[in-house]
Amino acid sequence: MSIGFLSSKLLRALFTMWLAVSFVFIILRLTGDPADMLLPDDVTQSTIDYYRELWGLDQPLWVQYVNYFKALFQGDFGISFRNRQDAFDLVMDRAPKTLLLGGTSILFALVMGIPLGIVAAMKRDTPFDRFVMGFAVFGFSMPNFFLGILLILVFSLHLRLLPSSGSDTWAHLIMPAFTLGTAFAAQVARFTRSAMIDVLNKPYMRTAASKGAPASRRLTLHALPNAAVPIITIVGLKLGEVIGSTVITETVFAWPGVGRLLTVAVADRDLAVVQCILMLIALMMVTANVLVDILYGVLDPRVRVGRRAGMR
Repeated sequence: MSIGFLSSKLLRALFTMWLAVSFVFIILRLTGDPADMLLPDDVTQSTIDYYRELWGLDQPLWVQYVNYFKALFQGDFGISFRNRQDAFDLVMDRAPKTLLLGGTSILFALVMGIPLGIVAAMKRDTPFDRFVMGFAVFGFSMPNFFLGILLILVFSLHLRLLPSSGSDTWAHLIMPAFTLGTAFAAQVARFTRSAMIDVLNKPYMRTAASKGAPASRRLTLHALPNAAVPIITIVGLKLGEVIGSTVITETVFAWPGVGRLLTVAVADRDLAVVQCILMLIALMMVTANVLVDILYGVLDPRVRVGRRAGMR
């Protein structure tokens, strides 16, 4: 892995982060005045002017923009308008819950999706293959909020087996993780199946079979490593989407994570909190993409050869 390749990826990541933060900053301030949302309707204009000055909203947009980036470089992400607490601390207090929910859902998706995709590819055009493809369509089509509400109706209200909200015990994690992981498992199964079918049809796989290599050896040493790149792509993207994808699920199950905090902050127009959360989402997306690019070069020699050929 060359220094030039890593440098270009890091510079591109920094540029992407700057664009994302700038876009969020400008859009949030063009959508309305937070003072109108947070202050009571019967408040006087002098009080509104006082809070706008206190929050720095009375200054021109470009001045606010410059001051915001100055504060960022000093590690200051702003103060929550509603809670009067540091926005970064508020987000970090909720982050472990979101990472727990997102990590569990991704683990569930990988454990379920990859084996289903492999077996479906090996049993192509069989009833099992059609079942896996049906599951994939179901996962793509089923909205998170509908599946979550359906699970609450069945397992909480009727069967009374699982709690419908909160995060106190492991039982509270089951339904949110299943809701969040179902769509991801469907995507993983579909991508794994497509990648495995492509690899299984390669000449070297037929050569290995003609030489008498056991099916398990052909699968683990030849098929899976060559099918790993597209699988890593979808997994890397989902790792970057952990926080953003939990917003609806956390709201349905009252899970006290970053996604639910984002919903409340947007409703309250709590700019500092919204900006901090969206910046964290952008950072995770950019980091995941950089890691996926690096893993491409590690897992697939063709990527390294092509990169060196393009540099000549």
